Amino acid sequence: MENKEFLGTEKVSKLFVKLAVPTIVAQLVNLLYNMVDRIYIGHMKDIGSLALTGVGVCMPVIMIISAFACLIGMGGAPQVSISLGKGEHERAERIMNCCFMFLILISVILTVFLRIFGDRLLLLFGASENTIPYASAYMNIYVLGTLFVQLSLGMNMFITCQGFTKISMLSVIIGAVMNIILDPIFIFGLDMGVRGAAMATIVSQAVSAVWIIRFLFGKKTGIKLQKRFFKFDFKLILPCMALGVSPFIMQSTESILNICFNSSLLKYGGDIAVGAMTILSTLMQFSLLPLQGMSQGAQPITSYNLGAGKPERVKQSVMLLLKVCFAYSMLFWITLMLFPTFYVKLFNSNTELVTYTQWAMRIYFAVLGIFGVQIACQQSFIALGNAKSSVFLALLRKVILLIPLIYILPHFLENKAFAVYLAEPVADIIAVSTTSVMFYKYFKKVLNNMQKKNN
Repeated sequence: MENKEFLGTEKVSKLFVKLAVPTIVAQLVNLLYNMVDRIYIGHMKDIGSLALTGVGVCMPVIMIISAFACLIGMGGAPQVSISLGKGEHERAERIMNCCFMFLILISVILTVFLRIFGDRLLLLFGASENTIPYASAYMNIYVLGTLFVQLSLGMNMFITCQGFTKISMLSVIIGAVMNIILDPIFIFGLDMGVRGAAMATIVSQAVSAVWIIRFLFGKKTGIKLQKRFFKFDFKLILPCMALGVSPFIMQSTESILNICFNSSLLKYGGDIAVGAMTILSTLMQFSLLPLQGMSQGAQPITSYNLGAGKPERVKQSVMLLLKVCFAYSMLFWITLMLFPTFYVKLFNSNTELVTYTQWAMRIYFAVLGIFGVQIACQQSFIALGNAKSSVFLALLRKVILLIPLIYILPHFLENKAFAVYLAEPVADIIAVSTTSVMFYKYFKKVLNNMQKKNN
């Protein structure tokens, strides 16, 4: 079935399930890359707690690498969908090929930079004398796989935006299954410790990347990678980057947030507070990634029908995404509040760390239930081609609100570590309220303009 018939005519709810379920599964499985590493590392004999904290300090760097994949992939995919909706097949193909070339260029630059300055960055990001050996060991190997991470995350979005969500899901599952198998072999069997965890991850990402590139060169894809389109075309890439700035900011500022949290918690609570934050940040990803998966599932529907001038289908797509995201975030929040011990013990069984993390979890995730609204609206801005609003909202929650609150609140509360964790729910309440109002007004305007144009 051609893309036009598929995205423009099939029932929206059925289409959403068809596209969103594989992307949600893919995002959850993608989370296993880091989560499985941490579970195995956290249960290493004698050194598990310190090693877990050390790898947690690496998270800002890992997030920065992923953020550049989002800049190109999540910015380029909506442009491809909109072009396909308008019937501009060759333009869609040129956009994807241009994005491919820029992902390779960015990968080379990041690899060189991180190999030179990696250890110094880790010390800035919250590593202590006790944890820097583990952080450095993990990071020095992980950065060698930057190209694979960029291609597997960035180019997979161009498979999703064409409607081939099962293929994109398989792309992630193949790598994740390999990672689960290789982790215990490298970490324990070959006695490589944290180095083994990093090696397992980059080998798995390499296999995913090869699978994705092979598919996009093949006959089954709607738009293909072609050597004749391998060009650094700034006229094509700049609009993609404009839309990709918002997810880039969301991901890269998550990195900056991690740095701010780690450095402040190391000051007020020591290594155990940083270790707790490692677990909490992983659980935050468990909340965020499925929401992003739902958004990626809805994005081709919204963007395509925006380009095709079908307001009712655009409205159905956005409203369905909003309801599902809110329901998921509420459900996850309830399980966190009711069963904190279960989640913490997935990573480590150290009594002191478990007790501390349970306490921190109830503060940090106090209003997580409404977070789905934030992601649904923010990602819908991107699907509708409104980069500016999405960028502002990404900056609002993290840069304008959360980062300052991490440093301001400890001056007003006696328990300094409590104040640092409290910054998250305070920022979320303000950000979700602002986002909801902005999106309601903008979406109403978009639908009205589409109706006028059709009439």
